[in-house]
Amino acid sequence: MIQNIWCIGRSYAEHAKELNNEIPDTPLIFLKSGACAEINLNEIKLPNIKDEFHYELELALRFGAKLEFDAYTVAIDLTNRSAQEKLKAKGKPWTLAKSFKGACPLGNWHSLHKQDLKNIELELIINGETKQKANTKLLLFPVEEMRQYLLENFPVQEGDVYLSGTPAGVGPLRKQDELIARVADVEKRWTVI
Repeated sequence: MIQNIWCIGRSYAEHAKELNNEIPDTPLIFLKSGACAEINLNEIKLPNIKDEFHYELELALRFGAKLEFDAYTVAIDLTNRSAQEKLKAKGKPWTLAKSFKGACPLGNWHSLHKQDLKNIELELIINGETKQKANTKLLLFPVEEMRQYLLENFPVQEGDVYLSGTPAGVGPLRKQDELIARVADVEKRWTVI
């Protein structure tokens, strides 16, 4: 069972700009509960409230033995953008916006054996239209540096998940949306219900 999902915010400069945020010079780390993860389901179930929920495509990496990354997959970091904006405006933590039930759909885990973490393509297509497309070359904080940063500063455990951050192009999800998410050679499809 996943205990913690370690997330990095504003890791792509263009995403920070699209939300009118400063580009950070140090990593912005936040947590999602491991219980938010839903592995290889075919549906994304949004909470039954009127808030706006955004998709955020991410590369997910799993901490294995000796806290090395041992597997990767595609993730959607769901964000209750309505709640996040209200909480941020008041200077309050935004856990409610990031750590709700089902807030982290994941694909199946795949071995990292032949992957170059410095050169992974990411793409999210919704209803036939490309919404997000990037490469890990564009990360402000490279994956391996972030692994080291997390290990030096936090109680990371075997089985924890790291989300590398989302590129520009985030936006709202609607019921019945059809998602195709790709990270390297992993593809996952979801329907929003």
